[in-house]
Amino acid sequence: MKIRASMAGDVAEIKALMNHVMETGLRKDAKTGEIVPAHHITNVTATVGGKVVLDAQWGGGISKNPYLAFKVKGAKAGDKVVIETLDNKGEKDSAEADIG
Repeated sequence: MKIRASMAGDVAEIKALMNHVMETGLRKDAKTGEIVPAHHITNVTATVGGKVVLDAQWGGGISKNPYLAFKVKGAKAGDKVVIETLDNKGEKDSAEADIG
């Protein structure tokens, strides 16, 4: 996962690119014809300066390698941004960046 965070006035703009296959469980393998098992991110949590600013529940309808962007008011340069994900197989990922 890659995160970029910058200030624009009094608002922090946070962008994250997540690496994940995001399989819906509805697609068939072209070679075998069998259903590819579901494997997708179910929860995304973002904190800025230790405070939760985003808590999202996702399903299989999100594209492969999802891109997430959001803005946070009240943050300041130097605050730490942490984004954590959990998928339907229990796999976790996280990344952090400082707001520049």
